[in-house]
Amino acid sequence: MKDLIRIFLEGIIKNVNRILFASDRVTDMDIRSRIMEGRVTPTNKVAEVPCIGCGGCCNACPTEAIDMVDLDEPVEMMKGLVKTQIPVLNSEKCVNCYYCHDFCPLYALFGKAGTIHPNDVGEVVSDISLLLEEPVKISDDKIAFIAQYLSDSTVLKKRKTRDR
Repeated sequence: MKDLIRIFLEGIIKNVNRILFASDRVTDMDIRSRIMEGRVTPTNKVAEVPCIGCGGCCNACPTEAIDMVDLDEPVEMMKGLVKTQIPVLNSEKCVNCYYCHDFCPLYALFGKAGTIHPNDVGEVVSDISLLLEEPVKISDDKIAFIAQYLSDSTVLKKRKTRDR
């Protein structure tokens, strides 16, 4: 009961401070000055630790807003799976279609939070090795649909010819 009263009183104090003293309030001019002075840092678009570096998001992106960048050192995700690249999202080219997120194997196959997101990814805490080792039942239709964007040679060939 004491904890409940303490939480209730803390909430009242916090709200009174917000209402009377405008604590934690940010005005448009504050935001504008932060932008003009370069004090705004964009959120992370890629959760680098759980990302397996497959390039599926890059292949699925219709505006080519995602580039795969080599890692300084390869990371072994599990035996036989080494991550050598991670995606980097160019927000200026992004049209927020969310194909990158929807076709991220983590989201598409396992239903977990995708490791790439046009707005931000928040905190993605997934143990990839456990997801890959556990038997997962996925319908053939779903695998075929996802494969079209992740590794279909016609999609990859189109991208390579455009880059030349």
